[in-house]
Amino acid sequence: MKKVISLFALLLFLNSLAAQNDYSFKVERSGEGKQHIILIPGYTCDGEVWASTLEQLNPNFSCHTLTMAGFAGHEAEELPSLESWVVEVATYVENESLEKATIIGHSLGGVMAQWLAADYPELVERIIVVDALPCLPALTNAEFEASEKADCSQTKAMFASMDDAQFEQTQKMSLGMMTTDQTKHELLLKWSLTSDRNTLAEIYCQLMNTDLRKKIAAVKCPSLILLEANFKMMDTVIAQQYSRLENAELVYANKGMHFIMYDDADWYLEQVNTFLK
Repeated sequence: MKKVISLFALLLFLNSLAAQNDYSFKVERSGEGKQHIILIPGYTCDGEVWASTLEQLNPNFSCHTLTMAGFAGHEAEELPSLESWVVEVATYVENESLEKATIIGHSLGGVMAQWLAADYPELVERIIVVDALPCLPALTNAEFEASEKADCSQTKAMFASMDDAQFEQTQKMSLGMMTTDQTKHELLLKWSLTSDRNTLAEIYCQLMNTDLRKKIAAVKCPSLILLEANFKMMDTVIAQQYSRLENAELVYANKGMHFIMYDDADWYLEQVNTFLK
């Protein structure tokens, strides 16, 4: 497995965890099949977000559905790190002998899928990215450049300054921009409100300092990029972000918002099934 020198101490720690089958994320296994699929949900979300996807996959694949530390009521870490999460998922794949797995990731999970495929090509057979970009901040800031280390103090202060009622109100306001399926609003809100506030602040800050536009040139596996319908208005910018990703197909949903698996469910499942066949 490819080693990252700057994370040597972290890898030693993760390997010690792996020996005990103890990971910071929660894993739920389901399905039968020789091919393994790892599903990574997005920001705040529980692995349950993949429920309809799993119904389609379980008859033919062995599925490993993650919920990341601190999200949706899962136990939080003291120092959450997006980079360490990527390393830890790779460690899980290697220690569980899941080499050549398919990675499906939504939003934050889609960023992680690209990162994993770039840094650990020997572990990844193919990726499906559901509504995520290599560099989210560059979508609105063409001059964006990532800092060597993100300063998350202001973001953490902002999250900490809100009392529970204020935080709940902000989360409710965002739901209308996340999905057109109002029947999912209560579930998404529950996941947000039961997520660890420090984790939300840290990971949001780190995500907004992540730029994979050059890194994805190292991805060699087939890649399916499923994007929400609204992004089609920015297709030129998005195509440029993905320009270094070889062997990739970018496809835009016909309707809906960020949670494509809810808003354009039939189309989404057709795309996934066709790609995996």
